[in-house]
Amino acid sequence: MQSNRRVFLKGSLAASAVGIAVGAGLLTPRAVFAAWPEAAFKAKTMADALTAVMGSGTTTESADVTVKAPDIAENGAVVPVTVEGKGAAEAIAILVEGNEMPLVCNYVMTGAAAYLATRIKMGKTSNVIGVVKTGGKLLSAKKEVKVTIGGCGG
Repeated sequence: MQSNRRVFLKGSLAASAVGIAVGAGLLTPRAVFAAWPEAAFKAKTMADALTAVMGSGTTTESADVTVKAPDIAENGAVVPVTVEGKGAAEAIAILVEGNEMPLVCNYVMTGAAAYLATRIKMGKTSNVIGVVKTGGKLLSAKKEVKVTIGGCGG
């Protein structure tokens, strides 16, 4: 019984602190999303998105990068994707050629292992492209995923 009371009190204290910070103007959505690369996620082409987020739109296909995804995704709203590269990565991005806005996600890393596992949305059957920035170079790999039910409103 004591542990439930403590969990409740901790949760209440945390919620109160966030409420006070928001009320005082210390925590605003603009401050939270200050590093959001809006131009990259609104880009209509893959080259524009990569240029906005990684400084270059040119990638080199490499055997050092692998993209793992299902051959057929029954629901495009939840497609598991894994991008893996050799060595350390400066950044990893996932793009989908067939989406209206191709950049799905971008992670900036500081010498971490080049590994990313996530779930993405796909509007229709297309290539999923994983881009790993390492040593100032953009290395990529792609895999075609067939989508039976689109996840982007389709």
